[in-house]
Amino acid sequence: MNFYPKASLAGLCSALMISTASADVEYVDQQALHDIQAQVSAARIEADINKLVSFGTRHTLSETESDTRGIGAARRWIKAEFDKISAACGDCLDVYYQSRVIEGEVRIPDPVEVVSVIAVQRGTVDPNRYVIMSGDIDSRVSDVMDYTSDAPGANDNASGVAGTLEAARVLSQYKFAGSIVYAALAGEEQGLFGGRIMAEQAQKDGWRIKAVLNNDMIGNIEGINGVINNTTARIFAEGTRQDETEADTRRRRFTGGEVDSPSRNVARYIDWMADRYIPNLDTMVIYRLDRFGRGGHHRPFNDLGYPGVRIMETNENYNRQHQDLRTENGIVYGDTIDGVDFDYAAKLTALNAVSLASMAWAPSPPAQVKIAGAVSADTTLSWAPASAAEKEHIKGYRIYWRHTDAPNWEFSQYVGNVNEFTLKNVVIDNYFFGVASVSKDGYESPVVFPGAAGAFGE
Repeated sequence: MNFYPKASLAGLCSALMISTASADVEYVDQQALHDIQAQVSAARIEADINKLVSFGTRHTLSETESDTRGIGAARRWIKAEFDKISAACGDCLDVYYQSRVIEGEVRIPDPVEVVSVIAVQRGTVDPNRYVIMSGDIDSRVSDVMDYTSDAPGANDNASGVAGTLEAARVLSQYKFAGSIVYAALAGEEQGLFGGRIMAEQAQKDGWRIKAVLNNDMIGNIEGINGVINNTTARIFAEGTRQDETEADTRRRRFTGGEVDSPSRNVARYIDWMADRYIPNLDTMVIYRLDRFGRGGHHRPFNDLGYPGVRIMETNENYNRQHQDLRTENGIVYGDTIDGVDFDYAAKLTALNAVSLASMAWAPSPPAQVKIAGAVSADTTLSWAPASAAEKEHIKGYRIYWRHTDAPNWEFSQYVGNVNEFTLKNVVIDNYFFGVASVSKDGYESPVVFPGAAGAFGE
């Protein structure tokens, strides 16, 4: 597997006389991922968005007792859908509400129970390793405190919740080595509370989270500038990790890692999945936590050191975001369902599904990755042995490297089932390096940059 191959390994070996103690193994195209992509249904996503819109408003402070209107009805319907999906796969999902009472906040001044819906598909080899897909339940209009007016939230963010439900329908037909979590998170518009509650509980429970894929607005293809484009998407990923210590910062100054946080390497992984498995989709990795000055539900996970990215449309239409339903000067405002392209939402849902599946089928990203090679012509990388649970799952490891001004991995070498390898005549000063785990059936983990800057955790 060679992420974004800009140059061949053979060419590099010829130029640099790299050791070939272990023969390079080409990436094996995974038919199962093509099958997953093909199973994602735009019609099912359309039906789910229509249902979510039918609740009138899903504002965090809205009605909870009605069966037809408000956030309470919406979350009960979402849970019922996850329960149906679980029943269809022999109760393969653990479905539950996750909640906390929030009060004393700018946007939640009085006590409100913020309730998310979580569905966990347990892994068969390493069940305490998790990859997560999320969407936001709640919606809003122009006044963030207006919880009675109609707020359809068709694109923002019924599209993300519908995509999460659809990914669960498709992926629940398979078994994975690691666990996959499908999360419909609440309280996003009022302050990212659902994500915060989930991230804090995951940390308390010792979840080993390797990736959070936050989907917030995945259905709009017509920008406010008039551009119509259904062939691109954005992946936002933070640079230096939020939980970096002062000692880590000092070390990073001399070793690099500013553009190789685990979030960035998850983004590169998803970008590569788009190139191979999602027809007619080009993704842009954005070197920023989120849109300029804005936020999403991956941020609370980033705050605690977990890798997390935001997947979304490329062209936003601000007339359809956070707007009262109205027409002014011939312009129609409001987040209504006619602004959603269901085929496009299905395309981004499929991107999530194949990325989650590939990471869950792959072994855990290598831990304790280290690098050495100062004042040497060679570069040596080492990493911790696989856990006892994964020893039979791992085939070996692949080392990646790229020029320091290159955005994506350019070169790679499969090095076998070892825990240390030296790249001969590859000078450490001139490249960035990383290591990925490879399963016996050819699935690879995201690449891990050496040291604290790139670590995915143990």
